[in-house]
Amino acid sequence: MAASKNPFFLKFCALLFLGIPLLRATAYAQLKKPNVIVIVADDHAYQAISAYGSKLIHTPNIDRIAKEGMLMKEAAVTNSVCSPSRAVLLTGKYSHLNGMKDNGTYFNGAQETLPKIFKRNGYHTAIVGKWHLFSTPTGFDYWNILPDQGNYYNPAFKKNGKDTTYTGYVSDVITDMALDWITKNKDEAPFFLMLHHKAPHRNVMPPLKYLDKFNDQKFKLPVNFYDDYQGRKALQIQQVTMKDHLDIRYDSKIPCDTCPINNVNDWAPAEYEREIQRLKPEERKIWDAAYQKEYAIFKTLHTKDEVVRFQFQRYMEDYLRVVNSLDDNIGRVLQYLQDQHLAENTIVVYLSDQGFYLGEHGLYDKRFMYTESFRTPMMIKYPAGFKGGQKTSAAVLNLDIAPTLLDLSGINVPKDMQGASMKKLLTTGKDKDWRKEVYYHYYEKSFGLTKHYGIKTERYKLIHFYDPVDAWELYDLKRDPTEMHNLYNDPKQAALLITLKERLTALQIKYKDEP
Repeated sequence: MAASKNPFFLKFCALLFLGIPLLRATAYAQLKKPNVIVIVADDHAYQAISAYGSKLIHTPNIDRIAKEGMLMKEAAVTNSVCSPSRAVLLTGKYSHLNGMKDNGTYFNGAQETLPKIFKRNGYHTAIVGKWHLFSTPTGFDYWNILPDQGNYYNPAFKKNGKDTTYTGYVSDVITDMALDWITKNKDEAPFFLMLHHKAPHRNVMPPLKYLDKFNDQKFKLPVNFYDDYQGRKALQIQQVTMKDHLDIRYDSKIPCDTCPINNVNDWAPAEYEREIQRLKPEERKIWDAAYQKEYAIFKTLHTKDEVVRFQFQRYMEDYLRVVNSLDDNIGRVLQYLQDQHLAENTIVVYLSDQGFYLGEHGLYDKRFMYTESFRTPMMIKYPAGFKGGQKTSAAVLNLDIAPTLLDLSGINVPKDMQGASMKKLLTTGKDKDWRKEVYYHYYEKSFGLTKHYGIKTERYKLIHFYDPVDAWELYDLKRDPTEMHNLYNDPKQAALLITLKERLTALQIKYKDEP
């Protein structure tokens, strides 16, 4: 019988053209390898994303990724600081194995990395934006990166090794670069793009168009803002509190030449001057006008508490303004993919290099294993590969991004990667064999921090601080979700501590770590 008269053939064609979702997705995935875009923000707190229930800000474009894919409700990082987190994404290995333990280390680009693997498998590869690994990027056909932390206004870049300066706001510039590169490469081969934003890293300088946004909102201090750190020695010596360690110029944008300078941020006033000098005269005029209004308010303050609350308000306003711009630019990428008919077969990942404190425990910054910096926003969409509207509370890690992307792209995952593929979680919504506990290890002593490692289970968290402080902390996350009560010295927890320490040791052996 001729194919054109075959009833089974006709039914197949009818189903195909009617667009049955499962058939369409399966056929499309078989025909073409997926494109991959990994969008990484810097210090973006999950508390400032509406998909996570935030009341601080509405982030419709970031939320869209979750709506069209899966939201990881309990995603975490293995080492909550910028450079090490990025090295984990590149290698799928913990810091002690990839060699990037802290922000002062040089990343060894000779080792196996995610872009190298994609490139060997026929992908065009690129990274634009923040690199912060201090070595020359390897495995990328194209790279255009910020030197060190980069600048918010009229930023300098290194384009394939050549110094270049761009006009504009950094989040817009990075997005422009990304879309331009995709346009030039989308028709030749599948692409792998790491789109790494500077925002909303300190000192959170907002774009001019948002300088007045949130002026009408009064942000409440977190319930544990005035945490007294009782029973937690490492918190007692840290130097990242909003009430004592923010710089009035650098962080609050207040041009006060007579205000005191704290030792841990003695570099901040000069750094702020360098940053605002990058604004063009017409930009500087608008900038100064906005912050002179804040300076006028600042000069009316009389008590320490008034200044602390003022600085908290100022921090939140600028932080959320920068997040607003970041969300706008995520929207530009998603709209471009839709307009170019690339959305269906493109994996889009959004995450931060780690979480961030917005006044919880009185802190800003990250580093500690406490929830706000340990957890990170993470969401993944891939319309041709799995359905949207999903959420999971599985204990996923940034360590899992590399193996997941390779697995979804039909590429073999190297056996020495320590992360696990989330493919089954994403495609079926569950994985009964998924890990039930996670291991964390932080190595820096910057800003008065103490090195520490720990284990988190569904209910408990056990942390060992070991340099310079030597102390243990135990939290019952069900009864004490804000981690205010250290139970380590409670005799009733003796049996639990034995079990948790055994499990902690087992994780260290599994991941080949030696504290």
